[in-house]
Amino acid sequence: MQAAVCLDFNATTPCAPEVLEAMLPWFSERFGNAGSAHALGVLSDGAVVHARNEVAALLNASPAELAFNGCGTEGLNHAFRGAFEAFPAKRHFITTAVEHAAVHALVAWLRQHGAEITVLGVDGQGGLDLGELEAAIRPDTALVSVMAANNETGVCFPVAEIARIARAKGALVHCDATQAIGKLPVDVQAWGVDLLNLSAHKFHGPKGVGALYIRRGLRLKPFMVGGGQERGRRGGTENVPGLVGLGRAARLALERLPAMDRVRALRDRLEAACLDAIPEARVEGAAAPRLPNTSLLSFKGLEGEALLLRLDGAGFCVSTGSACATGQKEPSQVLRAMAVPADYARGTIRVSLGHPTSSDEVDGFIQALPRMVEALRALNPFER
Repeated sequence: MQAAVCLDFNATTPCAPEVLEAMLPWFSERFGNAGSAHALGVLSDGAVVHARNEVAALLNASPAELAFNGCGTEGLNHAFRGAFEAFPAKRHFITTAVEHAAVHALVAWLRQHGAEITVLGVDGQGGLDLGELEAAIRPDTALVSVMAANNETGVCFPVAEIARIARAKGALVHCDATQAIGKLPVDVQAWGVDLLNLSAHKFHGPKGVGALYIRRGLRLKPFMVGGGQERGRRGGTENVPGLVGLGRAARLALERLPAMDRVRALRDRLEAACLDAIPEARVEGAAAPRLPNTSLLSFKGLEGEALLLRLDGAGFCVSTGSACATGQKEPSQVLRAMAVPADYARGTIRVSLGHPTSSDEVDGFIQALPRMVEALRALNPFER
């Protein structure tokens, strides 16, 4: 069986060989509990400290400002629910219509618990109106939460400008940087955010481990009480192998940032070839600042799910949007917020490249895609 070509790196990434190699000893001979006072425990605690330093360097943060956790969704929960519980006099939250599904779930939870939510819309390119944001902030606004980059379109928000506006009016700022880490520089000091979450599996680390940046001086309620780990912010025995992997992946992500220029060039060549070969096709968010690896391609007159299945049968792994929303029949929340015409929104696939993506793989995709689009359109000639 021929190996599949992964063009869905926004969903997850393979664990880098260097990361796996760094993790392996901590599953076996270096198995100590990082909270133990004996030699094995001290060794594990040192590994956790080293990992914290590596993640801090990636974000330009202080190591003490990091709370390790289990995933991006946990970081989101800690940020939103922590702010909700820490500031009972502030019951207003602001976010955007194109955030990850986990944020929309948290919005629903906050509303059930008495919070008022302002959801900012976006324009046709997925961009925010910063004037609308500024006008929405109130004296009782606890938190403004925006993603650094959209998981479907790759469109990037101006996080530093958003943070400047929000903090000037007394609101905390949270950034979901899950998709941005490893693809563009992330600097919590330059951005001026109070909270920022990440997940290791998005940048060639292991699944099941992540971190939440909490600006020094900000006191949130603990996400999970227990043994006092993570400075009392998240109890539970440390996942030492996972944290070692997170730290090594963070160092790799920082070192590999210049290599994203190669990925951007591949992405741009893929888009140009597809638009040249396929009529009535478009790239969503193409005029906005985007991640260098992401293309949301829309084709009139077909179903994105059908195109995904054909590509999968030919050995190309893509998605129709967020992996957390696969199987939905309606256009995604992101496409609806951008007011993408329905006849294009139905025929959307997301192509997301990664460091392992080769020029030959992109060429193969470019050759296969037009034939598949033409064949699917021929099955429904009256839909165009």
